[in-house]
Amino acid sequence: MFPMASSSSSPPPLSLIVLRTLPCRPVVLSRQKKPLPSPKSGRLAVAGAEQRLLRLTETDRWRRSYRRGGRFPCFSYNANNRSPSPSDKSSDEWPILRRWDVPWEWQTVMLTMVGCGVSFVLTGLVEQSALQYVGFKAVEATIDEKAEILFLGQLVTVVLLGVIFGITNTFRPFPDDVFRYDIKEPFKLQNGWLLWAGVGLFVAVISIALAGAAMTYLNGETPERETDSLVLLLPLIGSSTTSTAFLVGITGVLAPLLEETVFRGFLMMSLTKWFPTPVCVLVSAAVFALAHLTPGQFPQLFLLGVTLGFSYAQTRNLLTPITIHAFWNSGVILLLTFLQLQGYDIKELLGAS
Repeated sequence: MFPMASSSSSPPPLSLIVLRTLPCRPVVLSRQKKPLPSPKSGRLAVAGAEQRLLRLTETDRWRRSYRRGGRFPCFSYNANNRSPSPSDKSSDEWPILRRWDVPWEWQTVMLTMVGCGVSFVLTGLVEQSALQYVGFKAVEATIDEKAEILFLGQLVTVVLLGVIFGITNTFRPFPDDVFRYDIKEPFKLQNGWLLWAGVGLFVAVISIALAGAAMTYLNGETPERETDSLVLLLPLIGSSTTSTAFLVGITGVLAPLLEETVFRGFLMMSLTKWFPTPVCVLVSAAVFALAHLTPGQFPQLFLLGVTLGFSYAQTRNLLTPITIHAFWNSGVILLLTFLQLQGYDIKELLGAS
């Protein structure tokens, strides 16, 4: 006869317990030297632990473990004793507040920004000298020729991007969210670049319209835009299909690509190594507004920069601020072109003297 199984529950064999998948809590072992116990104290400690372990049944050990939180320790080794990076914080934190894992230090940030400024000035001087050398005269040039020269003058975009990627190239491979231009999942709720570009564009339009209305109310009249770069482009707007196409290419493609890579993709992202993300958004927005050299438009440009910064922080994808910036710039050009074709005086509409 085979022995009957006992009706009372007995603890599972130790081998089965070991094979089960257990939840665990991480315990990091750092490479820190601690004094070893003496042989005598070590033997006493081991003997005491063995006696206590023998007094516990398998069921008791399971019960005690789950009373402590239901997790067993999983050990890992941290050779460098490094503290977790800002991006390794709790996943419960809002994505818009998380920092980047920046691979470079402040020296690289300063060198890159100074390099961009110097390259911008030198490129402009070289272009001006080249035009004088070939005998180009802006007064005698046609509208289309001016638009073509203006488009070719965007060589500065290539130069500045070359400076940024050239200096930071030594830190490759970058983390996944550094200099990320990813067209995948455009409508994902959490970080879809096209979805959040639409949200950001809506917020930018509303906030800038309110800021403009507030400035007009406080000043009593619409501020003049004589020094605004948009006013300088007025002769080219709607003059011909060629000039309009070049303007859209400059303002809707090249300018957003350059400015968002510099101010959001590099400057704002780098600052999160030392400061909270919202602070970095505000700082980069202020630098972005000042770089346009239009003091009268600082509030609107600052609000646009804030919107661009927070949209980038939400998606970690540079296509988001680039899309907002592109639709904003090209939308303005196309709208003014349409109004001019309808017979409106766009210079009067802009309040330019």
